[in-house]
Amino acid sequence: MEQIKLEVRSKNLIEVDGLKFKDLNGNGKLDPYEDWRLPSIERAKDLVSKMNLDEKVGMMMITTQNTGKSLQDKSQNSPDGILNDEYKESKSSIFIDQKEYGNTITIKELHMRRFILRENISEVDIAKWINAMNEVAESTRLGIPVLIASNSRNENAERTFGMNDAVGVFSTWPGTLGLATAALGDIKNGGDAQIISDFAQYARKEWAASGIRKGYMYMLDIATDPRWQRTYGTFGESTELICDVAKRLILGFQGEELGENSVALTMKHFPGGGARENGFDPHYKEGKFNVYKTPGSLEKYHLPPFKVAVDYKTSSIMPYYSIPSKEKSAVQEYNGEKIPFEDVGFAFNKYFIDDILRKKMGFKGYINSDSGIIDNMDWGVENLAKDDKAAKAINAGVDIIADTNEVHWIKKAVENGSISEERIDEANIRLLVEMFDLGLFDSKTYVDPEVAKAVVSDKASWNKAYEAHQKSVVILKNKNVFPFKKNAKVYIECLHKDAKMAKHYENDAKEILRNYYGINLADQIEDADVALVFMYPKSGNYFSATPGLLELALCENKTNTAVDGSEYQETTISNIDRLFEIERLCHKHGGKFVVSVNTVMPWLFDSIEPKVDGLVAHFETLIKAQFDVFSGKVSPSGVLPITLPASAEVIAVDQQGECVSRNDVPGYDKDLYMPEGMHYAYKDEMGNEYKLGFGLTY
Repeated sequence: MEQIKLEVRSKNLIEVDGLKFKDLNGNGKLDPYEDWRLPSIERAKDLVSKMNLDEKVGMMMITTQNTGKSLQDKSQNSPDGILNDEYKESKSSIFIDQKEYGNTITIKELHMRRFILRENISEVDIAKWINAMNEVAESTRLGIPVLIASNSRNENAERTFGMNDAVGVFSTWPGTLGLATAALGDIKNGGDAQIISDFAQYARKEWAASGIRKGYMYMLDIATDPRWQRTYGTFGESTELICDVAKRLILGFQGEELGENSVALTMKHFPGGGARENGFDPHYKEGKFNVYKTPGSLEKYHLPPFKVAVDYKTSSIMPYYSIPSKEKSAVQEYNGEKIPFEDVGFAFNKYFIDDILRKKMGFKGYINSDSGIIDNMDWGVENLAKDDKAAKAINAGVDIIADTNEVHWIKKAVENGSISEERIDEANIRLLVEMFDLGLFDSKTYVDPEVAKAVVSDKASWNKAYEAHQKSVVILKNKNVFPFKKNAKVYIECLHKDAKMAKHYENDAKEILRNYYGINLADQIEDADVALVFMYPKSGNYFSATPGLLELALCENKTNTAVDGSEYQETTISNIDRLFEIERLCHKHGGKFVVSVNTVMPWLFDSIEPKVDGLVAHFETLIKAQFDVFSGKVSPSGVLPITLPASAEVIAVDQQGECVSRNDVPGYDKDLYMPEGMHYAYKDEMGNEYKLGFGLTY
């Protein structure tokens, strides 16, 4: 057998049978868990047999940890400045209020080994921090390494806590809706979704080289409720596509089997978060229910991607916060058996986790809860003590509880008999098998920061990402404006909900166009052949409810009615009147008017489409890549990953909370349930319907 590469920083290497091994517990002999020749399951069982209760419960929680780079008070970090050893008596987040311990104490005294990195730091600093964390971990009694997880880091977007925590360091692709747009366009043109595979393979190399070996990604939720604020993090509304995406992501990040070059994935949010109750999200109490009004919708639309994830051995799965509504849902079945709805969130729902996911689907990995389930997002178990909430989740099948360091709640539940030690051991074995499979105990404990820099700097990944941007542009309307005439003069403005951000995008667009061959920048509308407005609407926040229904109209200071009957004003785009002023001035002198909208939500286009000559949907797409399409340098190939609603009327909600269109059914099938004479998809003046799969070319 060939010797594998090993590195130790505080423990020793020992030699057995002419081979070297890490003596992680310092006893001078080779224990099964230290023997890299043995199967991961055998090593995990041996290690669990050596762990005490504190070490086991520490393994079963994961929390956000900051690096020393984030500290204002540099005296609170390690001498090299990379570890964060600051202590805070109280730290509040949307998930929890708790004490915050520094890196060293969290590893050594809380015995935690899994951490979420949310900072947007360089790949070199990521690698250095993870190495330092592992050096601390190696020095502990059993030398158990750390595993660092992150939300996605490869999609272009404005930074958003909990979704796009980091952007711009690793190769930067369009948003996940944009990836779906590109893939669907390639499929429509006779190809397949290879671009998803490319994305996964390039991203994996960057993550693994930097030492991040766990991805809290990706969302397999089917976008069925147009008002759901998290639509932008999905791959759209096509169950068929998302099943294919799930397979390609797992094969690209993990491989056919989890190995030392893999990035393990946590697919989410089981059993699908798209069936919202009029868009409200379970990050807050107003959205704590999933409603399945349509018989069979859960099995037909929402569950299939998770079955694919199970079949391709995703390392873990994350249940959503929400409660399946018994009161407002139709009968749902899986494999011919009626699904009983318990009035608790999915992380506490034993039938969904144990019966459907494990027994019926055959899932062998571990269950990773969403953040804050025993604190701020504890739907259905609000009245239980925290140790009882932990017991409820773990006994339902959750193996690790996210974004908390309060390990004492699990320990208390074990000590009072609410959780058996056998169940604790089972969870630890599942969690440790992943770490052994990833090589974290052996050759992949430490990474080389310079290698990370070289991998992330590789132009091949950035070039492939740029190609995806070019393919993520959807031409919705073209009245003889695309492609722009050679050397056309183009006037540019940008609109955003935030006026400062609008100016940022506008300056960026103008700078790009000044150096763009084949298009000229016009300083005045009157001098332009084309007036082009980039729009970046924003609506709501998935961490807090809007006073009324989430607004999808492109509007400013629109008067809406709140849930309590009061009136309030809503803005999704500031300075909207300027859009119509530009249109008037442009058309007055015979120019063409084009609007490109960042379609991270299924916006209502009825107020702007009749006024434009060209309408474009993009999905966090780089402006330069859009110019490539507008100029004809690249032919448009992207198609819509979601269906855009016709008007406010087709998503109207009555006083009983019933929506005209079905919240649990994708846009392409909503007409099956619409009132007679109503159609869900928007139809423009050219007669084109903005449905899933629509996009013009030239």
